[in-house]
Formats: sequence, C-alpha cells, structure tokens
Amino acid sequence: MSHHEHENEEICCPKFDPTPWQDKEFEWTGKKFIKDKVKSFFYMPLNFGKVMSRINEKVSAVNAETPEWLCLSDHTSMWNIDIYCEVTKLVPGAENVELSGNFYSKVYDGPFKNTDMWMKDFKSDAKARGIEIGKYFMWYTTCPKCAKKYGHNYVVVIGQKK
Repeated sequence: MSHHEHENEEICCPKFDPTPWQDKEFEWTGKKFIKDKVKSFFYMPLNFGKVMSRINEKVSAVNAETPEWLCLSDHTSMWNIDIYCEVTKLVPGAENVELSGNFYSKVYDGPFKNTDMWMKDFKSDAKARGIEIGKYFMWYTTCPKCAKKYGHNYVVVIGQKK
C-alpha cells in the first residue's frame, strides 16, 4: 500500500453510532461550522468528494477538527447543496458560520432512493411531537465506500424548529 492510499484510509469515515441521534430533540448555541457549496444535478451531488477534500485541507491547516465528522447538507435547489461542517475553531479562508436553535433528529438507514420516504416519515413524526420545522438538513454519515464496508448507509435528518 502506498503512503498516499494509507492517508486516504485514515480520513475515511469513522463508524457511526445512530443512538445519540435517534428521535432526539436538542439545542445548539453558537455551534461553529464552515460553509461550502456542492454542485448538484437534480439533487444528485456532483463534486462532493472534492469539496470535502477542500474542507479537510482548510481545517487541518489550522489544526482544527471536525468533531463526529458532523457535516450537514442543505439542498437549497436541484443544482446546489450548502454544506455545513462542524469545526472546533474559526477557520481562516473559509466561510465561518454559527448555528443556534432547537433541533429534532432522526436516523435512517438504506439506499438514497428512500429519501422521499424518510422525509415523509420525519415530517409526520415531527408533527406528532408538535414540532414545526423551518429548515431541513441531511447528514450523510459515511461515504458510499464506508457505507458498503460497514453494511449501513446511515442518514440523519435534522430539522431546525421554526
């Protein structure tokens, strides 16, 4: 194995534990993220890997970390996804943002084609809890390669309350 391949192994996705995110309500106050954009074609991400590498470079250049590899995707249109990656400190040369508010999260597992079904389920569960959602984020917890490796493709839907 070449040195380069070994590096890629290391930054590949840690195993995701769905328990802390399953059917939970929580609050964030000034949680730090850096924001980037992924081009998409009819909601399918095109340059996700490239953007994640760019984010990783900026983050490691300043010895910041991305705890839990928390990266939220906001599908703003068929052609764009805003990505928010949690960071432990300000990252120069990146768009630094903070997220605050009350959130509700639920974990799903399966192929991406189930996304519509997951969203319907999420919305009805939120409604049953009396939660009105203002904004939806998707957290794709593992890359396709790692999802295959672990046998799970966990996707967390995180709704920000209105």
